[in-house]
Amino acid sequence: MTAGADPWVPSPRAAARDAFRRAQRRRAVLVASVATVVVVAAVVYVVTTAPGWERAREAFFSPERAWEVLPEVAEGLWLNLRVWVVAGVVGLVVGMLLAVVRTSRIPALFPLRVFAVVYVDVFRGVPLLLVLLLVGFGLPALRLPWLPVEAAFLGGLSIVLCYTAYLAEIFRAGIESVHPSQVAAARSLGLTRAQAAWRVVLPQAVRNVTAPVASMLVSLQKDSGLISILGAVDAIRAAQIATTGDYNFTPYVVAGVLFLLVSIPLTRLVDAWSARQGWRGELRGVSGAGVVR
Repeated sequence: MTAGADPWVPSPRAAARDAFRRAQRRRAVLVASVATVVVVAAVVYVVTTAPGWERAREAFFSPERAWEVLPEVAEGLWLNLRVWVVAGVVGLVVGMLLAVVRTSRIPALFPLRVFAVVYVDVFRGVPLLLVLLLVGFGLPALRLPWLPVEAAFLGGLSIVLCYTAYLAEIFRAGIESVHPSQVAAARSLGLTRAQAAWRVVLPQAVRNVTAPVASMLVSLQKDSGLISILGAVDAIRAAQIATTGDYNFTPYVVAGVLFLLVSIPLTRLVDAWSARQGWRGELRGVSGAGVVR
């Protein structure tokens, strides 16, 4: 802009268009707010006017009981978080290895490829609850001297077995989403097949599946509560113990709230990352295609 020139002013049509869009946004916010208030009010009315509401409020929403059991349930949640972190790390590493083996075309790895296929098919087809029962009661029956038989360990092992199969399939999809021309370009530059897989294919595959892997880890965090069926004193088991005797189910509500305080922020982060990943993924695809050509 030269000195003394008039500043840019939008045309009357552009100003009218912006004003119309702002009015639409305000109208949408107003309608959404009114609808939310109506729905919440209807739910509150139906619940609070139910014949058994007073008894249910005392049995499930007692503030005094919630404050009393909070330390025990929070200590149990700490066990859930440790199982989640360990199972997540082990599942990511082993899942990646299974995906690499399954997508490999090296003849010497054929037995491992067969094992990977069978492993994924079995543990994706069997419910996690059934795996927990079989591992939790079957492995101790073998009386192996080197095998820990703590409920937390066996429960975490069961979660690892199941979630590793799902993660392996996600990583395999990410590896196969990388165009073969990427490998051909890397080989033309003098890289070996192993170097091309490590330096070209795997980095792109991991970026392509970051969002679904993060969603799977959020689900793993919630399913860590299933170790309670083996007797591990996690948040759910601690709530169950606190409920024994007085039949006040407020501890279960406390455990649910603690799980929500962990899972909801994780879910929102995954959603934000998914949106960002989708936008940048398109840019990377265009850039990568340009490089290959």
